[in-house]
Amino acid sequence: MRRQGAHGDAPQRGSLRYSNLKRPIRMERQAPLLDLRNVRVMRGGKIGLDDFSLCVDVHEHLAVLGPNGCGKSTLIKTITRDCYPMVREGSSMAILGQTNWNVFELRPLLGIVSNDLMSSCTGDASGLDVVLSGFFSSTRIFPNHGVDRKHRELAEAALEQLGVSHLAERGVEEMSSGEAKRVLIARALVHKPRALLFDEPCNSLDILAQRSLRDTMRSLANSGIGIILVTHELSDIVPEIERVVLMSNGRIVADGRKEEILQAERLSKLFGLTVELDRRDGYYRIG
Repeated sequence: MRRQGAHGDAPQRGSLRYSNLKRPIRMERQAPLLDLRNVRVMRGGKIGLDDFSLCVDVHEHLAVLGPNGCGKSTLIKTITRDCYPMVREGSSMAILGQTNWNVFELRPLLGIVSNDLMSSCTGDASGLDVVLSGFFSSTRIFPNHGVDRKHRELAEAALEQLGVSHLAERGVEEMSSGEAKRVLIARALVHKPRALLFDEPCNSLDILAQRSLRDTMRSLANSGIGIILVTHELSDIVPEIERVVLMSNGRIVADGRKEEILQAERLSKLFGLTVELDRRDGYYRIG
């Protein structure tokens, strides 16, 4: 008889494991990172998300693609709890298995890299200040924040991981857009989040900085961390992203494997123009 716990006996997620009495014990599946079911979200008197359902696993790599105004920003603000779904029958929302969150407990679990955050990190804050602010869900260090040696060590390690240790003492206002974006990614990583949320990550970046940022996204994806990428740029979808969701008018119009979803006919209808696709080195581009 094979010994319990021997090499090769580790159960797979959701599998059955047997005790010595041969009685099946079901292993619990990990709660999804995000589980939205038939939600409606209003912004400024208008519907931002309508009957919107989306389930994302913790370690999944997902891209949400759609034109400007399709509801992508509302989706991001709903995930970060800046917006809330309407209360109505048959509608629910859970993050990591919980429906109710203290936002200050939730934020360390999600690493956010957004343009709104970029515009907030101004003034004389240094790169190190910005990364340290990730521990306090702020955009810089304020007098009431208690920064200890462990915080500094983790912040310096995050900057080193992104290859921007030289930006620790440099003011954000003195950085290029690409440098500032890497500092924001370090900020998102500093508290070891469960997943990363990228909002239009290559906006305002030149071609070289875009390539560098996408290489960083690939490295992060290969490290095992979950990624939700929200974008209107097809070229942002790095090869490691396996699933694509298409959005239009606050709704999901397609959801599935990247190879099935990124088709010229679908994208032509989504963006309202004739699209020809070119695929090279795992990237899709509009020809």
